[in-house]
Amino acid sequence: MDAPDDATTWRCEAAAIAPGRTATFRLRVNGKHVDGFIVNHAGRHHAYVNRCPHAGTPLDLWPNEFWTEDGRHLICATHGATFGPDTGICLEGPCPGARLERLSIERDGHTLVISCPP
Repeated sequence: MDAPDDATTWRCEAAAIAPGRTATFRLRVNGKHVDGFIVNHAGRHHAYVNRCPHAGTPLDLWPNEFWTEDGRHLICATHGATFGPDTGICLEGPCPGARLERLSIERDGHTLVISCPP
C-alpha cells in the first residue's frame, strides 16, 4: 500500500481498510510532500491531510494512531482536539469548527485512488 515518494496518487484495495481501520501515505504535489491518512468510518472511506488545523502538527504522534480511545472520533495527539471522522470538523479542543483538509477519493473497481484536489 506504500507509494513512491514522487507519487501524485495513492492506491489501495478498499477491503484493506476495514471499518475502524486507518492507513497513512505520502503524496508529492507541486514538488512538496503531503502526508495523508485514510479512515474507514461506518463502512465509508474518508481521506485527509495529516495536519492539525490548530497546531500544524501531524495528528498521529504514534504512527497510524488516529482514533480516540472509544473509537468514535479522530484525535490530535498534540493537544487532544477531536474531529468527526466523516466530516473532519473539530468537535472539541482549541479549534472548534476548524476542519481537516480533505483529500479526493475515487473508486476504480475495488481500488481506492487518493489524490490532492487541484
